[in-house]
Amino acid sequence: CTHYLFIVVVAVNSTLLTINAGDYIFYTDWAWTSFVVFSISQTLMLTVGACYYLTFTGVPGTATYYALIMTVYTWIAKGAWFALGYPYDFIVTPVWLPSAMLLDLVYWATKKNKHSLILFGGVLVGMSLPLFNMVNLITVADPLETAFKYPRPTLPPYMTPIEPQVGKFYNSPVALGAGAGAVLACTFAALGCKLTTW
Repeated sequence: CTHYLFIVVVAVNSTLLTINAGDYIFYTDWAWTSFVVFSISQTLMLTVGACYYLTFTGVPGTATYYALIMTVYTWIAKGAWFALGYPYDFIVTPVWLPSAMLLDLVYWATKKNKHSLILFGGVLVGMSLPLFNMVNLITVADPLETAFKYPRPTLPPYMTPIEPQVGKFYNSPVALGAGAGAVLACTFAALGCKLTTW
């Protein structure tokens, strides 16, 4: 019972983090910087929960099921916000599903080898999610149009744009997010696997 409760708790927290991570679309001046940070945060939340669920059940396919749980939770929350006049096309949520499928594929192809899951699965998720997230970003409404249509009366101080960040990080947020994500996701994959041995 505790294990299944943990799965739900992690999925709910992943969803909450991801809903907030969608806010980067509004901060036009910080778009690339925010994209990198939020891509990495989503990568890590997906990896730790999916690896835990995958190694707990031992059944390839449960990582994708975990990503589906995150997706459905997020759809429900976004739907509630949409009812309040919030832009629903703000972020398209099934961005985690293909990355989770890669985790399942690695676990299945290596005959349930945890070390391969940590190394190969972590790298694949870390490198793929920023790519899928950029495709995701391209499909949403124009950030400036959305920002003017749904103005924010106040911004938290830490997100207030100071100067334009366009061109920073060699203008390649996907590459930076993928590189950092690939390294960090291995650590979080190891953490997810370790949680099943409490």
